[in-house]
Amino acid sequence: MLERRVEPRLLCADLIEIEWQDNSGRSRRVMANLEDISISGACLQLDGAIPLQTRVRIKYPSGDLHGLIRYCVFKEIGYFLGVQFDEGTRWSQKNFKPQHLFDPRRLAPKKQTRSKNARA
Repeated sequence: MLERRVEPRLLCADLIEIEWQDNSGRSRRVMANLEDISISGACLQLDGAIPLQTRVRIKYPSGDLHGLIRYCVFKEIGYFLGVQFDEGTRWSQKNFKPQHLFDPRRLAPKKQTRSKNARA
C-alpha cells in the first residue's frame, strides 16, 4: 500500500466507538481497535467491512473525529480500515491520548557524531 501521509503515524492500542450509516440509511455503531493515528487520519481494526467513501464518526471520551473510509483490507485477524479525517478535523494528543501510544521513530538508531579527534 502506498504511504501518502506526510506526518508520522503513532502506533496505539485503544478501543473506540465508530458510527456511520449503511447503504440502506440505517445508523450503525461498533467498537473498533485503534491501531495507529496521525494528525490527518487513523487505522482501525474491525470484525466487519465498511464500504469505501463511507463517512464515519470516531468517538472518544471527550469528543469525536469525522472522516472518510479510504481503504478497507481483510487481514488474518480482521478488517483494517483507513480513515482520512475531514478538512478542519485534526487529531491532537491534547484532546485525545490513546492508550499505549508509541512513536516508532523512537526505535531508529541515533546518529553518532564524530569527534574532532577521531581518525578517518
